[in-house]
Amino acid sequence: MATTLVSMETRDVVRCTFGDCNIVQFKTINGLCRKCHRPLEIEEPVRPGPIPVDSLPVEPSSEAGLKVAGQVKDIRRARHLSQRQLAGRMQVPRTYISKIENGKAIPTLGSLERLAAALGVDVRQLVRDARSLHDDEVASILADPLLAEIAALLPQLDPLHRSLVYGAARDMATGHRRSA
Repeated sequence: MATTLVSMETRDVVRCTFGDCNIVQFKTINGLCRKCHRPLEIEEPVRPGPIPVDSLPVEPSSEAGLKVAGQVKDIRRARHLSQRQLAGRMQVPRTYISKIENGKAIPTLGSLERLAAALGVDVRQLVRDARSLHDDEVASILADPLLAEIAALLPQLDPLHRSLVYGAARDMATGHRRSA
């Protein structure tokens, strides 16, 4: 005869395993089964020891949510849309857009797809990180043939010559000329 204890809110739920009774019930004040009136023997729940840190579930990074939030807000503003207009396009409450932009809600993949469609962008633009933005900036700089040629030569220069090239380019860009 064994019973198991399951905690439910503030009342304990027990199962009488005596004979073929097998009734699940709230623990009674007198400790007897409501059906067969036999004593309920309640086993103490197993209390595990401390959980090793390695086995704890990993929470999703809020950093990723904040990056999405920033991208959504920036793109929405660039498109001159209000939160209400964007919510109307997605057919969601305006508060959902607000929660996304404030990092209080991380949209699911389906919501990201609808959000991207409503903003008229690719989903990848919503989940960009600093590295992908940096890679895009480098690619756009190297798209200019002159800058690509200069970039290829820079590793061959020592720090002094790099500094001179930079100073000359800066001076030319600002309209100042050095006297030789």
